[in-house]
Amino acid sequence: MGMLYIMSRSLKLKEISYIHSEAYTAGKLKHGSISLIEDGMLCVAIASQPDLYEKTISNVVEVKSRGGYIFAVTNKDHIELEDTAQFVVYVPRCNPLFAASLTVIPLQLFGYYVAVAKGCDVDKPRNLAKVFCVLCKKV
Repeated sequence: MGMLYIMSRSLKLKEISYIHSEAYTAGKLKHGSISLIEDGMLCVAIASQPDLYEKTISNVVEVKSRGGYIFAVTNKDHIELEDTAQFVVYVPRCNPLFAASLTVIPLQLFGYYVAVAKGCDVDKPRNLAKVFCVLCKKV
């Protein structure tokens, strides 16, 4: 469920700021994607799931060693992330089942402020096709 939230935030960033963005799970970053990291590239790391925390931190260290700039979102139990990331946003500690819902909030704001800083109209994204699905009851 958390990956779905992260993918939707990546999509939202693309839609309103016109910046290329990709979402990867902690386990898949090292399968080719890490080779795309270059000096100054922004990587947003979400470290909210206890069972994936160590793997996420390992990825953050790898990205930083390649010159990446780390913006991390985590809970207040992980202040040691400040030693690796350049910018950390903390969300309240909660049940891991709800952690993804909390991390969406700073990511939504991040996308919004990036778009505003670029001068984009966040209320009317360009070239965005809207698709509506309607479930009809057979009569």
